[in-house]
Amino acid sequence: MGYRVAIVGATGNVGRELLTTLDERAFPIDSITALASENSAGKVVSFGEDKELNVQSLSSFDFKGTDIVLSSAGGKISAEFAPRAAKAGAVVIDNTSHFRLDPDVPLVVPEVNGHAIAGYGKRNIIANPNCSTIQMVVALKPLHDLAGLQRVVVSTYQSVSGAGRAGMDELFNQTRAVFVNDPLDRQEFTKQIAFNAIPHIDVFMDDGSTKEEWKMVVETKKILDPKIKVSATCVRVPVFIGHAESVNMTFDRPVSAEEAREALAATPGVVVVDHRADEGYVTPVECVGEDAVYVSRIREDISAENALNMWVVSDNLRKGAALNAIQIAEALVAGYLDKAA
Repeated sequence: MGYRVAIVGATGNVGRELLTTLDERAFPIDSITALASENSAGKVVSFGEDKELNVQSLSSFDFKGTDIVLSSAGGKISAEFAPRAAKAGAVVIDNTSHFRLDPDVPLVVPEVNGHAIAGYGKRNIIANPNCSTIQMVVALKPLHDLAGLQRVVVSTYQSVSGAGRAGMDELFNQTRAVFVNDPLDRQEFTKQIAFNAIPHIDVFMDDGSTKEEWKMVVETKKILDPKIKVSATCVRVPVFIGHAESVNMTFDRPVSAEEAREALAATPGVVVVDHRADEGYVTPVECVGEDAVYVSRIREDISAENALNMWVVSDNLRKGAALNAIQIAEALVAGYLDKAA
């Protein structure tokens, strides 16, 4: 049995990755529609190696008859069109922040809380978490099961693709400008991104944190455990694709680095590359195009009781966005839509 699928935001970074990943994973599709703004209508996007789709206008599209909508077109757009699609009978898997904290909308990372998909029927919407949250909770889940997490302190090193194609273009153009001594144009980021690091992602909040940091805190609690205390510092770095995180964890009981390593290595979706030698760890460049969450530098924190450190890397356009959304869709059709048919 195949499904009728629509991709909202098909011309963006994540939209294109959704199309690629759907084809790679042979998702059961009867028909697929690429949707975007009026300005993008008529453009052509690739679906797999040998198929092309003509982009249609989202504003005039009738969702009646569509089974699944994979949406990644910005929070304001999702706020308007996701309820419309859901009312027409489609299940919307939304990659924006708009619905993530809605108590009637499941916020899902399948390896962590796949059971939450069962609640999709309240709104016919399932939320895909923030890219940095996804990779972190995938790595945290087996350790929480092992020894009970009390507190997590995370510093992120986030690639410019998290800001879309315009962010990637800005890094490229600024890097070239530095080498040829041209003026640096700054549009997407608050400071120069080439050869720099910016401790500011999304808007500032009243307590001094940024909204990106706040997302990591509240989403981790909703997905994993509301009792876990989380502190985050989110930094944009001059990397095109791939987010990295330095994670410090405090547990209910003593846990050794070896215990943690074994638990992580046994977890689906996690690959442990942790050799205490040159090149014995994974960096963002090496995770591009890969599905896994990579964990390295697992070690005991000698400054605190029951504490560990680790380094977590993942492709933010795949597991941090498109792949996670499609894994939700796969679980949905395997466990829920088929039963309802």
